[in-house]
Amino acid sequence: KPWFYDLREVWKGYPIQSMLPSQYWYYIIELSFYWSLLFSIASDVKRKDFKEQVIHHVATIILISFSWFANYIRAGTLIMALHDSSDYLLESAKMFNYAGWRNTCNNIFIIFAAVFIITRLVILPFWIMHCTVVYPLELYPPFFGYYFFNFMMVVLQVLHIFWAYLIIRMAHKFITGKARVVEDERSDREETDNSEEEEEAGKNGPVSNGHPVLNNNHRKTD
Repeated sequence: KPWFYDLREVWKGYPIQSMLPSQYWYYIIELSFYWSLLFSIASDVKRKDFKEQVIHHVATIILISFSWFANYIRAGTLIMALHDSSDYLLESAKMFNYAGWRNTCNNIFIIFAAVFIITRLVILPFWIMHCTVVYPLELYPPFFGYYFFNFMMVVLQVLHIFWAYLIIRMAHKFITGKARVVEDERSDREETDNSEEEEEAGKNGPVSNGHPVLNNNHRKTD
C-alpha cells in the first residue's frame, strides 16, 4: 500500500478513510492474540519482567482498540507489522530450543536481536513515531486522542529499551563465549537451579518427595 512506503499517505484523507478487509482481519487476529497473552500470563512461569509483560499487553490492547475507534487504522497496521517482524523469529528460536537444535536456536536468536533493535529502537521511534507525532499537526490541531495515542507509544518504547538491554546482555554472553547457549536473562536463578535439579533427577531415575526412589533390585538399608 502507498502508506507503507510514504508515511505521509497514512494521514491522507483522514479522518475519512476506508477500511480494507485485510486490515479488519489483521486487527481482529492481533487483538485476539494479545488478549490471549494477557489471560495466559497468569498461569505462565513468573519471570523478572512479569510486570513489564502485563504493562506491555495492556498498553498494546489499548493502542489497538483506540486506533480502531479513532480510525488510526493505517498507522496501527504499520505498528503491528513492525512488531511482528521480530516476534516470529523469537518464537522460532524457542521452537528449535525445545527441539534440541541449540545451534539453530542460537543463530536465529542473533538474527532476532538484530531485527529487534533495528525495528524497535530505530524504525519505530524515528519513522513511525515521527509519523504519528509530527505529520498529523500539518493537517489538524491536536486533540485528546492525539496525545493519548502518542503517550501509549512512548510507554511501549520505554519497554522496548528495557527488553533491548536484556537481549543485548544475552547476545553478548553468547558471542563472547561466556555462555554455550543463549540463556533467558529474564529467568530467576532459583528457576534455573530447579530446572537443573529436575534434569539431574531425570538422569538418576524417578524421584519421590525430592529424593530418588530406591531401586527394587537393591536391598533397602537403614
